[in-house]
Amino acid sequence: MKKLPFFRKASPAPLKVEQAMPSLATCLLMDVIGYATYAVPFFGEFLDLLWAPISAVIFWKLFGFRKGLLGGMFSFVEELMPGLDFIPTFTINWAILYFRKAKNPLAVRPLVR
Repeated sequence: MKKLPFFRKASPAPLKVEQAMPSLATCLLMDVIGYATYAVPFFGEFLDLLWAPISAVIFWKLFGFRKGLLGGMFSFVEELMPGLDFIPTFTINWAILYFRKAKNPLAVRPLVR
């Protein structure tokens, strides 16, 4: 039986490319920048108006689409709300991803292999 041209084999599913996890140092740096607005007594809350959208975009780019979108929205609101700058949003998300990904994160590891 002759195969018709519109009955082609289905192409294989595209490979799922996993985004690299950001480093802990990067996440700590982003949280420190968010805390730095406390250093300026009166203008600190106005600086949060500038930092909030920047923080949300950086969060979205660092952690990928789904996790980054929700976390970026939380980071945006957290930076805009007065007095909530103490929440280390980037570091908390890094820890959640790290402990989900690691098989046995708290195991004792040898120093030399």
